[in-house]
Amino acid sequence: MFSGLSENLSAVLRRLAGQGVLTEEAIKEGLREVRRVLLEADVSYELTRDFVERIREKAVGLPQVKAVRPGQQLVKIVHDELVRLLGEEKVPVEFAPVPPTVILLVGLQGSGKTTTAAKLARRLKREQKAPFLVAADVYRPAAEEQLRQLAEKVGVGVFGQRDGGTIDVVTLVKDGLVAARKAKARSVIIDTAGRLQIDDAMMDELVRIKAAIKPHEVLLVADAMTGQDAVRIASGFNEGVGVTGVILTKLDGDARGGAALSMRGVTGAPIKYVGVGEALDALEPFDPVRMAGRILQQGDVVGLVERAQEAVSVEDAERLARKATSKKGMDLEDFLSAMRQMQKMGPIKNLLGMVPGVNAKMLGQVDADPKRLAHVEAIVLSMTPEERKKPKVLNGSRRARIARGAGRPVQEVNRLVKQFEQMAKMMKKGNRGGFPAMMQQFPR
Repeated sequence: MFSGLSENLSAVLRRLAGQGVLTEEAIKEGLREVRRVLLEADVSYELTRDFVERIREKAVGLPQVKAVRPGQQLVKIVHDELVRLLGEEKVPVEFAPVPPTVILLVGLQGSGKTTTAAKLARRLKREQKAPFLVAADVYRPAAEEQLRQLAEKVGVGVFGQRDGGTIDVVTLVKDGLVAARKAKARSVIIDTAGRLQIDDAMMDELVRIKAAIKPHEVLLVADAMTGQDAVRIASGFNEGVGVTGVILTKLDGDARGGAALSMRGVTGAPIKYVGVGEALDALEPFDPVRMAGRILQQGDVVGLVERAQEAVSVEDAERLARKATSKKGMDLEDFLSAMRQMQKMGPIKNLLGMVPGVNAKMLGQVDADPKRLAHVEAIVLSMTPEERKKPKVLNGSRRARIARGAGRPVQEVNRLVKQFEQMAKMMKKGNRGGFPAMMQQFPR
């Protein structure tokens, strides 16, 4: 996420932060580099110009603070302006005083609206908002069936056109709201049709739907990887139907990040959620302060803790911590349990990206294959209970037998045992290497 933007912008700021005296010429040269980095990251020209100008006005004539270098003060200014550009504060979905809250999802075809509808439903369900889905894309083949399958996984109700006949989409949406009220839904998410590009027919349909149901939120679902097109797309939908918020999808695959920085400035509407993976739980509320910190490689420790709290029970964490630091130490059963818990928190690369000081170069060295957990499970489960509890008994013949039982090479068994020993030693010493070092010991 943002690897290109983050690495380049942080490199420029590191050079400036290291200077004891920050001359006007150094500021000018540094801001030229900042401008270049932002433009290469697909941030629109107008936003880049205004962003750099605001920094220049604040940076020239910085007051001297004894404990802080001028370059470090400049980093703070850039951070604050990034926060301002991204929206300054978290803006959640605005719920109606009298349910149901109606949320209209709009966007181009391929932006991920249908999957996002299900992800949002899952999140609202966890927030006790009793969501209900309406499949209003009557053009894309199997769009309704896709939403029904996703709704089943999430465990929420869905309304759509089952007979395959033609029906006016406005009538369908109205009927969907009636069905949602009968189901006592507190929130209704409407998945609308998209096109490969904005056209009059699509916009006219969205305008008619909006006029008929008067949604409380109109959320633009936009692909973060669209680059400069993001500005044009956001402007088109905002002018056509009045966007109240943005959901950025595929943010985990966007190395440049310009779309995220441009959306707020173009629409004036806040980014409310970001999609950070394919799984149905990979939708996060957008926090400008924390996102600015991640872009500048200052980490997102709060986000990391929140993920851990969602994925790992306090009791399990305390039990593992006690055992890991005890005289006996952890065994391979504990190791497998810890791996499973870590897997619930999301891809290891995403987690490392939230750790302060971890840069794109470090992330590039991590080869986290999601299939690896299955291989580790197969190896550990091919061991006897005694071998799991006492890994030191694993001699050559035992390892060969385990490898045959797991269907994996002996070298892989050897590597797993070595990684386990390193991690157990690190945790027993109180994790002196820090979280990044511990994460590196997880099999990949």
